[in-house]
Amino acid sequence: MKILVIGSNGQLGKCLQDQNFRKKYSVKFANKNDVDVENFSQLKNTLLKNKPHILINASGYTAVDKAETEIDQAYSINHLAVKNMAEICKQIDCILIHISTDYVFDGKSKTPYLEDDITNPQSVYGMSKLKGEQAIIDSSCKFFILRTSWVYSEYGNNFLKTILKIGKNLDSVSIVSDQIGCPTYGQDLASGILSIINHSYLGGKSYGIYHFTGNEICSWYDFAKLIYKKANSIGITTPKNINPVASSNYITDAKRPHFSVLDTSKFNKVFDFSSSKLSDSVDGILTKIFS
Repeated sequence: MKILVIGSNGQLGKCLQDQNFRKKYSVKFANKNDVDVENFSQLKNTLLKNKPHILINASGYTAVDKAETEIDQAYSINHLAVKNMAEICKQIDCILIHISTDYVFDGKSKTPYLEDDITNPQSVYGMSKLKGEQAIIDSSCKFFILRTSWVYSEYGNNFLKTILKIGKNLDSVSIVSDQIGCPTYGQDLASGILSIINHSYLGGKSYGIYHFTGNEICSWYDFAKLIYKKANSIGITTPKNINPVASSNYITDAKRPHFSVLDTSKFNKVFDFSSSKLSDSVDGILTKIFS
C-alpha cells in the first residue's frame, strides 16, 4: 500500500513521521517545497505520478484570526485545494484522510457534538473548513474526515508551547476559563490515522466523518494549570499566579466556540482506539522538550 502525506512539516505531519509506519507501508512525506496545495496543477501531477492508495492531507490554513482578513487564502487552502485533492482522489481511486475542526460548530451546545449534528461555523476559518468537508463529500471519493480540536504536541506552535514560553517571564498570567474543549495530543491523532490505515489495509470501508479528540474535558485555564504544575515539578520556571478570566476580556478577530467538546465514541468503536491520558502526554512532551 502506497501512502502520500501532504503537509509533512506541520505539527501533525511531524507526529505522523514519528509513527514509524514505513516498515509496513510505502510512505512518502511531502512538504510545501515538494508540493504546494494551492498550485492545483502541481498537486494533480504529484498525485497522478505517485498514485497513492491513501492520501493524508495534514496541510491547512490554521491562523484563525488572520483568516478574518486573509479570506481568499483561507478558502484557497481549506476549501479549493481540498476540492482539488478530493476530485483527483476520486479519479485515481485513492482514499483521502482529511483533518477538519470543531470550529464547524457554533459552540452553543450543552452536550458533546455528534458527527451528524447541525454545523454552524462562526468564523471564516470554520466556514472554510466546512466548505472543504462539503467538497470532499460532493466528490464521491472514498474519505475519512477527522474533526479534531485543541491539538498540542512537542512540535510547531500550540497552546502548551506558547504558555510555557510566556510563563518564563511573567509572575502572573490570565487564561480564558469559559471556553471548554478536549485537548488532543498530536501523537494520538497520528496514531488514530494509522489505525484508519491499518483498518483500510485489512479491507475496512467505514468511510465518513469522525470526531477525534482527547478524552478529558477542560477549559484553557484548567489545561494551563496542569501544564504549569507538571513543568514546575521538573524545575521549569512558571508563573506564581494563574488567573481565570472570561473570554470577553480578550478581543479577537475571530469568534471562538465556547463549547468545543466532540463525541468520539464512533471513532473509538470502529477503530478500537483510546487516547492517552492528558497528564501522561504532557509529561511526555515536557521530557522531550527539556531533556
